[in-house]
Amino acid sequence: MPTKKDQEPKTKPKKPSDEEQVAEYMEQLQHPLKAEIEAVRKIIKGANPAIKERIKWNAPSYYTSADLLTFNHRLQTKVHLIFHHIAIVQIASDLLEGDYKDRRMMYFADMADVEAKKEVLERILNEYVGLVG
Repeated sequence: MPTKKDQEPKTKPKKPSDEEQVAEYMEQLQHPLKAEIEAVRKIIKGANPAIKERIKWNAPSYYTSADLLTFNHRLQTKVHLIFHHIAIVQIASDLLEGDYKDRRMMYFADMADVEAKKEVLERILNEYVGLVG
């Protein structure tokens, strides 16, 4: 005989929001440059209101109408950003490293480096958003 519990509709557990997923990721992150990663995240999120944050490819990632960039947390000696939309190759900056046909890298050695590159990163992000939409 069915019990009252059997008759109750089953509810799916609520999926955490993008913000909750990123907050949980950052809380659990074990990285020697965690403070620098947080500082770079703040710069990215503040550079342009169209940029959204989520976890993709097992790391904080940023997007508008398309995926723009992702942290690569495997490198333990620097903060490593991967700009992976092909539009990035149209942006001129000595801070964008690599001669790939469809992506560029940016690195930060420490907090002083983050601060020194802040304005250029903001310019790159706004130009990038303008190209990608």
